Amino acid sequence: MTLISLRTVFVAAVVSTMAFSTACTKKDGSKEDDSAEAYKDIEKTFDKSEPPAADRKPIEGVDVSKLEKHMQPVFEALVDKLPSPCGKAHSLRTSRNTDADCNRAPFATEYVFELTLDGASESEIKELYKLRFDKTKVVDLKVSAQTPHHGPSDAPVKVIEFFDYGCPACKMMEPMFEESLKGYETEVAVYYKQFPLSAHPDSQGAAQAALAAHKQGKFDEMHNMLFADQHAHELDSLNSYAGKLGVDMAQFKSDYAAMKAVVDADKAEGEAVGISGTPAVYINGRSYDGPNHPKYFKMWIAEALAEAI
Repeated sequence: MTLISLRTVFVAAVVSTMAFSTACTKKDGSKEDDSAEAYKDIEKTFDKSEPPAADRKPIEGVDVSKLEKHMQPVFEALVDKLPSPCGKAHSLRTSRNTDADCNRAPFATEYVFELTLDGASESEIKELYKLRFDKTKVVDLKVSAQTPHHGPSDAPVKVIEFFDYGCPACKMMEPMFEESLKGYETEVAVYYKQFPLSAHPDSQGAAQAALAAHKQGKFDEMHNMLFADQHAHELDSLNSYAGKLGVDMAQFKSDYAAMKAVVDADKAEGEAVGISGTPAVYINGRSYDGPNHPKYFKMWIAEALAEAI
């Protein structure tokens, strides 16, 4: 991704408080926005006065010379202004250099550095930092052997995506996931949960078809067909896809009807944790609110893995 397109993602994330600039929403366009309120608890613990000179020693493990000269003071100011990612009453710089108990500090520092390196502005970085470190509450999402997934079920990191087959942003997530998870095949499992939106009336049936195909071991194939043509999800098309996959059609039709309850349960679970748009991605129960780019997704995965082992 070019610097210009990266900056487009940053700006969109700041404006919408979501990582996905073209995220799909309910018909009324509503989205959850709790970032500002949730972050207040962290800000309250942080003394916003200028840090003492002793705190201003170079950040451990960071080569500031890799930044363009005009961005170096921006980075230095940010690590002094941003609060500890662990909710401590000191700066990110202090957390990284002296707080051995703050395991999130190295990941937070890397995040700020890479955002600066990619040309994000100070205000953009502050907003993305909030989105990553404001949500200390981890939600409990259920998966089972019947939930479609890739990767080992006992993987230490579980990525759960709530998505809609009619949502263009969900289709865009597919290659990002594929690239991000290279090298993590045995450590990360990706689970797929259905969240059909009222804005896409045929997505309910598409979701049921995907799960019905999953019952016959054909989830990936149906999944790919449904994303290949997001405008052909009416029942005749779904039956046609199933026929092309060579599944038992009598079983498929029976399972299709039965899967409505499963789809409804997936959506209810998502709504219970505040989801109102797609894609909505969780890494070990923590909402992913970073740029839609493999580099940043990998950073979150690495932190989740470090926490899990």
